[in-house]
Amino acid sequence: MLKHISQISEQAFLIDFGPDINIELNQYVLAFSNYIFEEMKNNNRLGIKNCVPSYNKILIEFEPQLNNKIQLKNFILSIVKKDTKFIAKRKTIEILVCYDDEFALDIKDVSNQTKLSKEDIINLHLSTDFYVYMIGFMPGLPFMGDLNNKLSVPRKLSPRVHVPCGSIGIVEKLCVIYPNDSPGGWNIIGKTPTKLFEKNKKNPS
Repeated sequence: MLKHISQISEQAFLIDFGPDINIELNQYVLAFSNYIFEEMKNNNRLGIKNCVPSYNKILIEFEPQLNNKIQLKNFILSIVKKDTKFIAKRKTIEILVCYDDEFALDIKDVSNQTKLSKEDIINLHLSTDFYVYMIGFMPGLPFMGDLNNKLSVPRKLSPRVHVPCGSIGIVEKLCVIYPNDSPGGWNIIGKTPTKLFEKNKKNPS
């Protein structure tokens, strides 16, 4: 599945697994990154500072002064050669959602674009078991998929300056939950009281 390894700075490699965004590939990416995390937790002779998985890529930051880029690249290639079935651990988390108009700021616009009633939008959203592809944009914000195709809408032409904490937004086949107040251009269809990120906790997210 690995397509390309490129050095994008003096202290970072980007591992590219191709352009696709799907659960099977993302599971492979997450499991692949677990090997890198294990190296970091053990002796970490390669000087890996950080490992950031996304939909279909992994960013590895390393200590440039160790001058071991070749060894690090060989380590990455050795993971590819492992005769191992990549399966990342998964667990199910239930999130409460309120779709009242005061929280569903864009549900009327979504209804107009999709020709679906508010009730249909809610039912389609609730009937989906979402998969978290990655955490990004801000601490604790999950990018989840895949939305029912009937709910596919583009980003808002004019982003909001303020999106309230807990707001649930949709764009195309993805869904996000805003863990903090933030600007944003996603279509807000509801809100959750669940706290996704609390910076003062040992495990904030």
